[in-house]
Amino acid sequence: MRSFNETVREVYALTPGELRSAPRPKAGIRGAAQPVAPAGRRGVGRAVGPDAGSGQAAVGRPAVGRRAVGRAAVERTAAGETAAEKTAAEKTAAGKTAVGETVAGKTAAGKSGSGDSRARRGAGSAAAVSSSVAERGPGAGLEKHFGSVGAFGAPSVPGSISLKLPFRQPLCPDNLFGHLAATAVPGVEEWRDGAYRCAFHLPGGHAVAALSPRPDHIACQLWLTDLRDLTAAISRCRWLLDLDADPVAVDEQLSRDEVLAPLVAKNPGRRVPRIAEPEQFAIRAVLGQQVSTAAARTHAARLVQAHGRPIEDPGGGLTHLFPTSQDLAGLDPETLAMPHTRRQTLLGLIDALNAGDLDLSIGGDWNATREQLYALPGFGPWTVESIAMRALGDPDAFIPGDLGIRQATRRLGLPDKVGPLTARSEAWQPWRAYAVQYLWGTSDHPINRLPL
Repeated sequence: MRSFNETVREVYALTPGELRSAPRPKAGIRGAAQPVAPAGRRGVGRAVGPDAGSGQAAVGRPAVGRRAVGRAAVERTAAGETAAEKTAAEKTAAGKTAVGETVAGKTAAGKSGSGDSRARRGAGSAAAVSSSVAERGPGAGLEKHFGSVGAFGAPSVPGSISLKLPFRQPLCPDNLFGHLAATAVPGVEEWRDGAYRCAFHLPGGHAVAALSPRPDHIACQLWLTDLRDLTAAISRCRWLLDLDADPVAVDEQLSRDEVLAPLVAKNPGRRVPRIAEPEQFAIRAVLGQQVSTAAARTHAARLVQAHGRPIEDPGGGLTHLFPTSQDLAGLDPETLAMPHTRRQTLLGLIDALNAGDLDLSIGGDWNATREQLYALPGFGPWTVESIAMRALGDPDAFIPGDLGIRQATRRLGLPDKVGPLTARSEAWQPWRAYAVQYLWGTSDHPINRLPL
């Protein structure tokens, strides 16, 4: 059986370990001059998110990235050969390249080439690769959302990588992709051609990802400025879609509540929609305090246009990376069209991030981070718990004071006051963040509808 390491070695001419250890510009040293990335900025000053602290993928638990990529590499077919080997043999017979092949004589774009594998090593020079996956089990449950769905084909843009991201069944895409699309910040995120697309920082540069729901996987197309960031990029995508959740355990627990049980039965497998960068979500949470979804998007878009790093998007309309706390250092509060108190809240958050007084890493101590957030001016339960749920990944984060939650509980006959509702929610532990998704799902808000 072909191993993942062998496939990566043949495609990139380097092993995964060599990709991670290959020299790259240092990031995270404050005040140090850093080389400019080929197609955009370098990584953020301090590593945040699923890849924080290393070149390996990690989303708060060991080897998530390795599991995601390893499972997405090969699985043995009934005939005894791997799916990747079978696909390669079929495509070779037709004169086409397939995953695991060494491109000889032609580049990924179909032009004459030297065939030298070293020509495919540099950052931003990825050969177009299609990664085939033999998934375990049927995609039962998603056809009702998507109808008949064809296979995810090879990428049409040179320099991109196509993957299939597996997940545990069931998965309800409605609130997951609906929320991401409805709250998308123009220039950084968009819904285009049935895919949620976003740009985010990586240790070696940045990525643009296009993610489309399919019955038994998530179709993922990546454009990377540095191929050594592949594992980290995959981990970020899995993280923001909550693909490593255990929906069976979650739904079993929540179904024990007679009020939640019908909601779970109607749309099982709801996930928590996240953001690829925890720091970004914290900033956006402040911008969204006491305003509508549309107003929050407007505030964020202005910040992006004024302070985000411009990028090129070969597959869509993304224009910028969301500004980091370093990008926002020295921000003039008078340029912000928001109340004075919220300006001070945002500046306090930016200062805390730049001073290292706030740890938003995925694998950090959730309760310790809550204490750090509460110590900042303008941070109350709604903001802190929203960050804990969608930026830190705490599956038990709960926001009983949220307007949408209170409206849902009234409709369902549940307590709508913070104290009584918090007491009732103890039966939903440790999955209250998922209970929030089911409660939100009772409204007709666009966040609950899969975009057309």
